[in-house]
Amino acid sequence: MRNWLRKHPMVRTIRVAAADLNGQPRGKRVPTRFADKVVEGGTRFPMSVMNLDIWGEDIDDSPLVFETGDRDGVLKPTERGFVPMPWLEGPTALLPLWMFHEDGRPFEGDPRHALRRVLERYDEKGLKPVVAVELEFYLIDDSGKSFQVPASPRSGKRRKAAEILSVRALDMFDKFFTDLYDACEEMDIPADTAISEAGLGQFEINLMHSDDALRAADDAWLFKMLVKGLARRYGFAASFMAKPYVDYSGSGMHTHFSVIDRNGQNIFDDGSQQGSAYLRHAVAGCMDAMQGSTLLFAPHANSYDRMVPDNHAPTSICWGYENRTAAIRIPSGDPRARRIEHRVAGGDVNPYLLIAGILGAAMNGIDDGSEPCEPIKGSAYNQDLPQVPNTWDSAIERFEKDEHIARIFTPELIRNYVATKRQELFYMAELDDREQVEIYLDTV
Repeated sequence: MRNWLRKHPMVRTIRVAAADLNGQPRGKRVPTRFADKVVEGGTRFPMSVMNLDIWGEDIDDSPLVFETGDRDGVLKPTERGFVPMPWLEGPTALLPLWMFHEDGRPFEGDPRHALRRVLERYDEKGLKPVVAVELEFYLIDDSGKSFQVPASPRSGKRRKAAEILSVRALDMFDKFFTDLYDACEEMDIPADTAISEAGLGQFEINLMHSDDALRAADDAWLFKMLVKGLARRYGFAASFMAKPYVDYSGSGMHTHFSVIDRNGQNIFDDGSQQGSAYLRHAVAGCMDAMQGSTLLFAPHANSYDRMVPDNHAPTSICWGYENRTAAIRIPSGDPRARRIEHRVAGGDVNPYLLIAGILGAAMNGIDDGSEPCEPIKGSAYNQDLPQVPNTWDSAIERFEKDEHIARIFTPELIRNYVATKRQELFYMAELDDREQVEIYLDTV
């Protein structure tokens, strides 16, 4: 890590930061000449910083605050090392961190450690998940009283139409996307295909699969920071909030995963289009945990505006082959690439908790040898199927008490996350829709 800074002498300051339970980067600005101290010994934050609400406030009655004297945790660099921050004006680097106790134990209230813990279950069986994500977001001019699509940097005009897979819509923001891809390469984020989506100024970018799920989550976390930061340099906003416009589609974060064994073989592949017994077990585990997991997929008040039928967001607990109305889709293609696509989450999620929840549920199903119901055919919206919780408070309640969730996350993380969401639920009720959107626009 020290060699990275020596190879980049133009970098004068660094940021050291970790993701809190909402996925917000919390950290410090450090002059580069003091960076070696952080690299070698880490830095210190109060443990309560990993458990703040969406406004960045302490959680009322949290045992991490006054009950323990608001004690520090030790933040150590992750294996990612330094990452450039090309959306800032001056040359700057980010050093991602995660939290530990003074004695070296992982702080289990850290969302990155929650994913690490799930991956240890796979490693014990000689298995490794391969993960990829698709992130949808909106480009928004938020300078006026109402949101609108930004003017094209090329033409200065606004194209007030939603165009699915429109090359013209991409070309309107060609310079932005060119700079975005250049920045992804600089940050070693594996950005692949970009498309225009169904919403006004809505786009999707896929990140390539990785057999390191922690790195895949890092990529998603860093990508969201990059897109939002770069958009502001262009004079508009980029937002991953689930539903910025009432009349247009919400933004999702679809997660694809397969599992390979010690020989690098995909255990979901049995040579057929249907997939192996392991695939069915993983599907069943994801479905069994789906009601309890909904708070991970829809963590904010605005999330539930997206979770409505006939709106391109799965609301029924079901699975199917090549069926995008199902919560879990099995894509077709070469059996060697057989995988599961989990389609429920909004773009406003914490990537670490999302991937931990999905992979943990799948491992529950594999451990139990669970079998799913029959895959559906046709539209899930027109069938009598079990539903995910459709309100924020019911999702909080289900997450807190669900037996499947208790197998995935530690009691400490469950307690902290529930307290965070209950506090946000209470204070969000005092705000109107516009005020809520203003809060979520830049944060999530």
